[in-house]
Amino acid sequence: MAFPRPRPARPELPRQRVQTLQCGQGAVRAARFNADGNYCLTCGSDKTLKLWNPHKGTALRTYQGHGYEVLDAAGSFDNSQICSGGADKSVALWDVTTGQVVRKYRGHAGKVNCVQFNQEATVIVSGSIDSTVRCWDCRSRRPDPIQVLDEAKDGISSVKLSAYEILTGSVDGRVRRYDLRTGQLCSDYIGSPITSVCFSKDGQCVLAASLDSTLRLLDKDTGELLGEYTGHRSTTYRLDCVLNEQDTHVGCASEDGHVYFWDLVEGSLALSLPVGQGVVQSLAFHPSLPCLLVATQGQVTLWREDTFQPE
Repeated sequence: MAFPRPRPARPELPRQRVQTLQCGQGAVRAARFNADGNYCLTCGSDKTLKLWNPHKGTALRTYQGHGYEVLDAAGSFDNSQICSGGADKSVALWDVTTGQVVRKYRGHAGKVNCVQFNQEATVIVSGSIDSTVRCWDCRSRRPDPIQVLDEAKDGISSVKLSAYEILTGSVDGRVRRYDLRTGQLCSDYIGSPITSVCFSKDGQCVLAASLDSTLRLLDKDTGELLGEYTGHRSTTYRLDCVLNEQDTHVGCASEDGHVYFWDLVEGSLALSLPVGQGVVQSLAFHPSLPCLLVATQGQVTLWREDTFQPE
């Protein structure tokens, strides 16, 4: 006879602070895990990018080459390259080991808010305050983008990629999803300026944060509203939203110095994490562990679940 499967362990949320990185980069504009979650990148208002091992609290390298604040960065799947975008309107491709800029892409008419690699790290997708999303070929020497998506009526605040889709959030209050296989565009109107978007891990849903202090979970294919989450404060700044590693909870940064997590299904507030004074600038959730990166002012803190024992 078949035994019933053991119940999956209850998902744990990060509640204890295990590391604090004093970044020394001015205000930290974004903190991002790499593909496997072993390292992270921090983007500074002092024009630098830094690579860290956040679990040990060690700085590994500083990347200098932007002419103004660095606003977002992402690592490639094999950790060999980094892309970054900044207020100098440029997108930079970096070699991780040498620390040099391999290529710089100029074409945006305003600051670049968000950058992402595709899965093979052959294309960089960047979103800008100039209302366009541009796709840059990392392998060719062409200075111009291979594609420009200019459907948005206002600045692009957030870009995410799946295997065959580009998801964008815009200040015009719309979440747009470009299906690259069929060449179709799906657009969902939220109404309030979007600050951040992300896919759920199972690829079925889209999470969007907006300036009416509300998180919304949408069915990716139909656009149906599956859940609304409120309790945090988001009225002025571009704040990140995340899903935890098991898709059981949604989280959002807040302007009151907290990070909030809600139960995805029930919509109830599961955790209010006091992380610092002032606005929580950036959030990143580890790809496979209950582990959270939080940027406030000039520092980044790493949070783990209560049962975690630091070495």
